[in-house]
Amino acid sequence: MHFLTTIDTSSQIYLDAIAIRKIVFIEEQQVDESLEIDDLEDKTLHIVGYKDKLPICTARLLKKEDESVKIQRVAVLAAYRKKGVGRLLLEQLEKISKEQLSAARLALDSQDHAISFYEKIGYSVKGDGFLDAGIPHHYMQKAL
Repeated sequence: MHFLTTIDTSSQIYLDAIAIRKIVFIEEQQVDESLEIDDLEDKTLHIVGYKDKLPICTARLLKKEDESVKIQRVAVLAAYRKKGVGRLLLEQLEKISKEQLSAARLALDSQDHAISFYEKIGYSVKGDGFLDAGIPHHYMQKAL
């Protein structure tokens, strides 16, 4: 698997990211498109993982002013879940965050069903849960 990144919202990489997000969030999880596609699209770095030229996973990174990077919109196509793809994606996000964005800490809002996945790779829950797009979430962090 290889990863490509972009900040260009007219690029094929971005279009691949949006296609994955539409399948996972809008179709599978019934998130309203107006909540999924937001005003941060052109302010984030989009990452797409490809297997044999097929886009299978995505996420985006938002650099914050406090030396942290917020991981957002993590999505893996259903056929590739539970096969290590999510872990590879997160490893790539950490590498990019450290090397290109000089992050000291990563943060994310995890859907509750995914908390154990993130805990296994070093993230910790911080604070109480909340609803985002009607889905239970918790804020999580990891020092780099």
